[in-house]
Amino acid sequence: MATAGAVKVVSGSVVRADGSRALVRFAWFVVAYNVLVILWGALVRATGSGAGCGNHWPLCNGQVIPLSPRVDTVIEFTHRCMTGGSTFLVIGLLVWTFRGTVKGQAARVLAVASMVLLLNEAFLGALLVKLGYVTGNQSVGRVVLLSIHLSNTLVLLGALTLTAWLLGTRQRWSELGVRGGRKLWAVLGLVATLVVGVSGSLAALGDTLFPASSLRAAFAQDFAAGSPWLLRLRGVHPVSAVIAAVFVFWLVGQARRAGVGRLAGLVVGLLVFQFALGLADVLLLAPVWMQIIHLLGADLYWIALVSLAAAVVWQGADGADASYRAI
Repeated sequence: MATAGAVKVVSGSVVRADGSRALVRFAWFVVAYNVLVILWGALVRATGSGAGCGNHWPLCNGQVIPLSPRVDTVIEFTHRCMTGGSTFLVIGLLVWTFRGTVKGQAARVLAVASMVLLLNEAFLGALLVKLGYVTGNQSVGRVVLLSIHLSNTLVLLGALTLTAWLLGTRQRWSELGVRGGRKLWAVLGLVATLVVGVSGSLAALGDTLFPASSLRAAFAQDFAAGSPWLLRLRGVHPVSAVIAAVFVFWLVGQARRAGVGRLAGLVVGLLVFQFALGLADVLLLAPVWMQIIHLLGADLYWIALVSLAAAVVWQGADGADASYRAI
């Protein structure tokens, strides 16, 4: 354990160890806070509160602070406030990362990427509101824009995760050599997992817009000739989940060779937990509370998977656990 005032030399520069640990903790706090923002966003969708502030943005029903708000307005306005809080936190992370690291450290690049992705997140969210792609809207435009929005959300969460991870390892880009042909497989696997996340959210949207009275009725909806095409997309989620799981087992095998078995075990555990939550979600006909828990599990799994992929693909994986030990 480092004592107070301990220092570490990084390429000729002196970095305070206690300050580095504080920065890593803050970075992981930002990751956790953004998970809460995502969960509240799912609550907005599941409760049909997306139009709680009308089509006004950034104002809410034409007001800075809504007066005598309805329940849906409170839910939507709370989500906007949480998103604003996320903006300040990511800006703080960006500034602190540049002040607390030396030139060339990889965490700086990921912190900048996180800021750009967050701004894009706000733009896409505003676009959904202004175009009326909320509540009961079933248009193709909503599904397309929502898919882009959800993809950006997961990429943002991944960028924040890598920022925290790289702050813990203190590695430079020059030190992050790619191991053999693992990069392509890792990218394909993460993309497949991203498809799982997006298709899962679209499936949840279908459950919200077209609730079923029983499990048999839900399956009948998926295959009925006259079913909305949004319901027919629900089958993409379990199929993509199985395909992505194959990648995870490959990644776990690579991780054990790279010496990050503990993180690999966490990923496998979260994957099994996700499949169990998915099954429970289907059997319970996707109640709101179950959708939120399932999404929480998905976010935790994504964070762990991105970290594991980085540890496997990049050289220097022997320091992969440093970020977690610093929390």
